Amino acid sequence: MTLRITNGRLCLPDGTISQGDLMLRDGLIAASGMPSETIDARGLFVAPGFVDIHVHGALGRDAMEASPEAFETICRHHAAGGTTTLALTTVCASWRDIGRVLDAAREWQSHSGVTGARLAGVHVEGPYFSRAKRGAHREEFLQTPAADDIDHWTRYTDVISKITLAPELPGARELIAELTAAGIRTSGGHSDAWGEEAVAAFDVGMRQVTHIFNCMSSARRRGVFRVAGLLEAALARSEVICEVIADGYHVEPTLLRMLWAAKGPDRVALITDATAGAGLAIGEEFDLGGISCRVGDGVAFTSDGSALAGSTCGMIDCVRTLVREAGVPLGDAVRAASRTPAAALGMETKCGTLTPGAPADMVVFDEDFRVRQTWVGGHIVYRAGDE
Repeated sequence: MTLRITNGRLCLPDGTISQGDLMLRDGLIAASGMPSETIDARGLFVAPGFVDIHVHGALGRDAMEASPEAFETICRHHAAGGTTTLALTTVCASWRDIGRVLDAAREWQSHSGVTGARLAGVHVEGPYFSRAKRGAHREEFLQTPAADDIDHWTRYTDVISKITLAPELPGARELIAELTAAGIRTSGGHSDAWGEEAVAAFDVGMRQVTHIFNCMSSARRRGVFRVAGLLEAALARSEVICEVIADGYHVEPTLLRMLWAAKGPDRVALITDATAGAGLAIGEEFDLGGISCRVGDGVAFTSDGSALAGSTCGMIDCVRTLVREAGVPLGDAVRAASRTPAAALGMETKCGTLTPGAPADMVVFDEDFRVRQTWVGGHIVYRAGDE
């Protein structure tokens, strides 16, 4: 079947917005064709489906449950925020529990994208973290890279989207080089690195940083001199993609504007870092890797109030924040929510674009940033009013 979406304001791959029609055929974006059905999107934006490369959970369910039911709930919930592709994210845990998530995701991946977002693998967040920057992760599970750890990770090259680690840890630089050679992406995060330690990691293949500004070293004094941290090292390297939680709470507008000025739409990847608290009411409690947390007004905290516990937002909220609070043009903000995170996954031709031949993954939203429809593979997985 060939379907035409007409009169929409199309968010194109180059960041421009153009009035026009979009053709879909057999689940793909088509260049032309004779439509058998037409949908009028007058007054609405039609954008590439958002790609969230850092998602822990939603509606009380967490990726660490390692179950199809949890995965489906998470993917279905985030489709309501415009996400069509996502990477489930672990917390610091035992080898056994992280392995259970990887095994379950490998088995379930081909079944995703039917009722919600498509699964693009697992982001392994931890266990190689700085104790000083661990955030809402349990200290007893933190590890230092060992010489034979690479053997464990290479069993999962088909399902790991990236591994977040602190590059200053003993053995981390060697592990980054080995992971890069094996085709596994690495990202710097939960790190207290000095600038030169971060640069050394970039030099051997690390090309991303995880939730920039959060749980990350920045400029400080060493003796009488002020030197860079991981934050400044990432901003200074043109090839490094910076994840940012643009929920309006984790990173305030001045910092968002600074990040955008330094990196632009091709090196800023919006993420939610949403935890199981996403979709729950204010005051409700949830678990994050064995740490008790609660939902606040727009964000989540550990129950003792000592740390943020991820976000409760959807990707559409991040796009809105970037546009309204940081002054970023809408087309560029959409690019940071779609094409750039797709590039961070190495999936530029498979998601995050409206280019002919790409999967028909789309989000349709209005001027108030309310998602009206989310499409995955040419079929609607979320429609406002159907909840």
